[in-house]
Amino acid sequence: MKLLKSTAVVATLALSLGSFSATADVCLGMACMYNRMTAAEGIDATIVQVNEAMKAITSKSGDEAIIDNIKEALATSKEINANDKVDRNRNRANDSLKKARSAVKEGDMVKATELLKEAEDRFSGLKAMIDLTQADRVSQQTNMLNRILDTPDPSAGVRK
Repeated sequence: MKLLKSTAVVATLALSLGSFSATADVCLGMACMYNRMTAAEGIDATIVQVNEAMKAITSKSGDEAIIDNIKEALATSKEINANDKVDRNRNRANDSLKKARSAVKEGDMVKATELLKEAEDRFSGLKAMIDLTQADRVSQQTNMLNRILDTPDPSAGVRK
């Protein structure tokens, strides 16, 4: 009887684990919270949200509408995930957005507009950093990496 109970428990456990592994939409950790778009798409989406906030300021929408657009820009900026250098600069751009949100709360729309323009410039600058990182990857290839990837490049990692 004891063996029968153990077998039933093991069979139930195996079936339940098998059913979980069959589903393809299982997310582990924070991986599924973000990364719904590439870093370049994230930059573009964030810039669109910043521009929406600036339009809301120029059209004299309520403070809540402006703050909501800034919050959306902050949330969208989390999609920008390329490397540490890009992440540091993304955080600096986010600081400008946060200061703009504080300026809106204080009622200083001129300062908020300046900070939003600064944030837009910083986010636009991230695109150049992403392009640079792709160029750096190509330029830093070594002979071993070329052998692994089976991409012959006689100029990469040439020993003299």
